[in-house]
Amino acid sequence: MPKVVDPVERRRELVEAVLRVIRRDGLEQASVRNVAREAGLSMGSLRHYFASQSELMVFAFRTIIDRIESRLASLEPEPDPRRRAERVLAELLPLDDERRAENEIWLAFTSRALVDPTLRDLRDEGYDALRAGCQVILTDLSAAGLAPTDIPVETERLHALLDGLAVHAAIRPHIHTAQSLRAAIAHHLDALAIEAAVALGIPRTG
Repeated sequence: MPKVVDPVERRRELVEAVLRVIRRDGLEQASVRNVAREAGLSMGSLRHYFASQSELMVFAFRTIIDRIESRLASLEPEPDPRRRAERVLAELLPLDDERRAENEIWLAFTSRALVDPTLRDLRDEGYDALRAGCQVILTDLSAAGLAPTDIPVETERLHALLDGLAVHAAIRPHIHTAQSLRAAIAHHLDALAIEAAVALGIPRTG
């Protein structure tokens, strides 16, 4: 009796194979042939699930976005706005093996999107989602008196900080460790709180 293959599970396995190839060998090596070999399938079998390399890349890119959104959605409620901000920002930085892999793959995809129109919509979706998330965090902090009230400017700063830290962590992970990334975020949030206090005329202590 032939083995029944769950198509959803098989597509998930194929995406995992794509991500392994990209991280190990680079995005340019994620061809249908190489991905099929990594997954232990024939090219014909792979094309049963993805008609082209472009379709496979889009699905893999979408998987990364969905994983990040799923982690954010599963965070436990946190009433304290400062701790809530730290939790959310931690999910957006490469602080463990899973997020480091996602970060490297994300950067590879966004780079490829510069020359591959099929990936640009997803790149822009991810960019817009991150920017919107920064805006929500800063609106939340500002309402609590923990960030300045100029939300557009502060959104620009926080977005740039996250992007910069992600790139640095991918290039020099032994320097930009999970500890140093957390420290950079904490320092930025501290600075925002001080700026807000000064604007409100609240005396600094300590």
